[in-house]
Amino acid sequence: MAKIGFIGLGIMGAHMARNLIKGGHSLFVNGAYPVPEDLTKTTTVVANSTAVAQAADIVIIMVPDTPDVANVLFAEDGVANGLAAGKLVIDMSSISPLDTQAFAKRINALGADYLDAPVSGGEVGAREASLTIMVGGPEKAFARALPLFELMGKNISLIGDNGAGQTCKVANQIIVALNIEAVAEALLFASRSGADPERVRKALMGGFASSRILEVHGERMTKRTFDPGFRIELHQKDLNLALDGARKLGIALPHTASAQQLFSVCAANGGKAWDHSAMVRALEIMANFEVAQAPGKEAKAA
Repeated sequence: MAKIGFIGLGIMGAHMARNLIKGGHSLFVNGAYPVPEDLTKTTTVVANSTAVAQAADIVIIMVPDTPDVANVLFAEDGVANGLAAGKLVIDMSSISPLDTQAFAKRINALGADYLDAPVSGGEVGAREASLTIMVGGPEKAFARALPLFELMGKNISLIGDNGAGQTCKVANQIIVALNIEAVAEALLFASRSGADPERVRKALMGGFASSRILEVHGERMTKRTFDPGFRIELHQKDLNLALDGARKLGIALPHTASAQQLFSVCAANGGKAWDHSAMVRALEIMANFEVAQAPGKEAKAA
């Protein structure tokens, strides 16, 4: 069994860590960050990220954004200062592909391998060990990490060299955002027309419009369960990566931009910590109509 360092025990990271423990691995975690109570009893809590890297053979990082990864890796008490030749760093955060390539080069220079392995599937996927994992990096390092990935996910793919996993995740987030927008518009249309949006959702699940977004997030929209999940502010961060990348590539992503604007409406109305399915709230504000209200009755969405 491997000695694993795990840094970033948030909504998803905590579940991922628990699944690694269920697989029989020993975990070392950074006590400078919040550690869920149950994990304080099943892991070894050490002082900082350097100590995590010193104790572990493989270090997994699961934090919100590019600057957070940079800090975990290269701060004075960061992972890099605890690495030795032959160790492996796996960043499972969703961050900039270009910065990922630079991080990998700095870690490789210390004699350690680096994988970028962002995930999709949200809290449910993390809890149920059914995440999709998109990996960039050397094949040998991927083969070493695969048994760990299999404890956390189901659909696991090596996409290419370092940065390719993050590029794939950005593409994933474009698709997810646009699908949320499509489901939100469809359910708003159905509800405002007088149909029961939940019955419409269930009917569509049997047709060509069926999708995981319609199944899970469509139900969140009709039942008004907007606790994250995956926070709007994090999806905004991912779409910023997409739009910044598009500018550098000289391409247009018009519908990605419109989805980002809808997320911005939510954030401006106090919703940056809502689940990203709450994009529907932006459309409801503009329509002055709420998807979940009883057919035939009108009420303000706000």
